Amino acid sequence: MTPSRDRDRLADWDRTFLWHPFTQMKEWEREQPVIIERGKGSYVIDTEGRRYLDGVSSLWVNVHGHRHPRLDRALRAQLSRIAHSTLLGLSNPPAIRLARELVRLAPAGLTKVFYSDNGSTAVEIALKMAVQYWRQRRPKAGPKRTFLRLQLAYHGDTVGAMSVGGIDLFRDRFRPLLFPTVAAEPPYCYRCPLRLTYPSCAMACLDPVERILKRRHRALAGVIIEPLVQAAAGMLLAPPGYLARMRELCTKYQVLLIADEVATGFGRTGRMFACAHEGVTPDLMAVSKGLTGGYLPLAATLATEDIYQAFLGDYAEWKTFFHGHSYTGNPLGCAVALANLEVFRKERTLARMQPRITALRRFLQPLSTLSHVGEIRQRGYMVGIELVTDRATRTPYPPTERIGHRVTREARRRGMLIRPLGHVVVLMPPLSVTTAELARMVTILRESIRTVTEASS
Repeated sequence: MTPSRDRDRLADWDRTFLWHPFTQMKEWEREQPVIIERGKGSYVIDTEGRRYLDGVSSLWVNVHGHRHPRLDRALRAQLSRIAHSTLLGLSNPPAIRLARELVRLAPAGLTKVFYSDNGSTAVEIALKMAVQYWRQRRPKAGPKRTFLRLQLAYHGDTVGAMSVGGIDLFRDRFRPLLFPTVAAEPPYCYRCPLRLTYPSCAMACLDPVERILKRRHRALAGVIIEPLVQAAAGMLLAPPGYLARMRELCTKYQVLLIADEVATGFGRTGRMFACAHEGVTPDLMAVSKGLTGGYLPLAATLATEDIYQAFLGDYAEWKTFFHGHSYTGNPLGCAVALANLEVFRKERTLARMQPRITALRRFLQPLSTLSHVGEIRQRGYMVGIELVTDRATRTPYPPTERIGHRVTREARRRGMLIRPLGHVVVLMPPLSVTTAELARMVTILRESIRTVTEASS
């Protein structure tokens, strides 16, 4: 525990010097910040010694819990050799070994790995690869310079990633910077834009997608999708078969399928990658977040051999993929990522998760009786609880109510850290969480929702 004098100094320096992401700093400057200095397993500990269950996996990145011994050792061992060397014109053992492991684990057909630093950059790389691929490999297929995206999608905060996103709050003020894209409605079954009901709808939400592809395929370089779960949209779940049908449509109309597995990858849905649930191989796949187990920034874009071949040629043909980052293939990040994947194997993480996924579903079920819980959405360890003012009409809370924010503040008071997505409360624990910890997390959620919503009624 940090001495009180040092805690006060840190809090003052935070308010004076730090600019926090996705945070209204005018409010932040009036608050006493929670400053996390340690972690162990499913818990993080602040400078005052208070312990909190990490119900959001430190923003969806932590996988095997904090301070896993194998990951700690891997980081120290690599640091005794070298912290960083460039991947431009050189290579390093951890980057090579990790690329091999990622190809081994990825959907069959993805054969090449291009490293970057975070999810946004992994998506940017996929977009640039797609455009250059068509230009160099199959120019007769059409100009193919834009993308089909889903409304409410989130793919990151860089300009290209925002361009293929669909959350207006994040995009609107930057619209002059964005390139044009084509949008389709997402599979939001609870608030179906077609006013239909699954499964009798026969996934009619894909009909507009096919019409767009049929009409615009010569202009479209790719379709970008978050497989199975649109995470930042509020954990929206695609119905079974939606992803596989999207793969079929992209193949039929000669458009690349880009899978953004930044949030869904590395076990969050119960499989290593969400695409595996429906046996889908995308043409390009972006991964990050859980790649290093929550230790260091690292991302990768995986491509098929066909895409890779389009970039091969004589020097003077200028077919090179002119993209890179200073820390591409950082040895520290790659070494800890290798250890992360080793833990998956040795601790049988995915197999051991399955009964806990079932237990989590059972723990969540009673929350559906709360008068302001509209829908509970779960895929693996990805959970979204949509709060409404009226269950019969499914009327959402107005943004000014800040209902999600208030629930998460109450949860923090009770000993758990989570973050909301508007009026959707999100739970995404580390994969290593115990059944008892899951039960405690859901209990805190239930009591927090009940306390806040009853006070608002």
